[in-house]
Amino acid sequence: MIYVLFCSTSFKAADLISPWHNATDGVKPIPLPCSGRVDILYLTKAFDTGADGLALVICKQGECRYFEGNLRARKRADAVESLLEETGLGRGRVTVIQMGDDGLGQVVKELDIFRKTILVLTETTSVPLHLP
Repeated sequence: MIYVLFCSTSFKAADLISPWHNATDGVKPIPLPCSGRVDILYLTKAFDTGADGLALVICKQGECRYFEGNLRARKRADAVESLLEETGLGRGRVTVIQMGDDGLGQVVKELDIFRKTILVLTETTSVPLHLP
């Protein structure tokens, strides 16, 4: 399961998961008022509740409605990635996808690549994915 946290002002959850209409159990969209509202505890809790991977979709740099929310979100995602490495889960389970000029199309492409990466990671790891 991949949790996808995204700014609710960017697009709708249904638009995000529509490419995987046959595999919606693999992608769980979670809208936020701003990607900058996530904190490290919230991100790690995703793994504790069953996420194999976590994608955080942020606004284009300089276009966040809440000043630098997208920059804070990226730093927090990097911190969680480091925590996962320390706990033995390894790197690569957290990604930050920045909105581009192609909008949702580009996000869906990057999310699909990440989804395939997570499938490989979950098949090759013997480490339990839930944090202690």
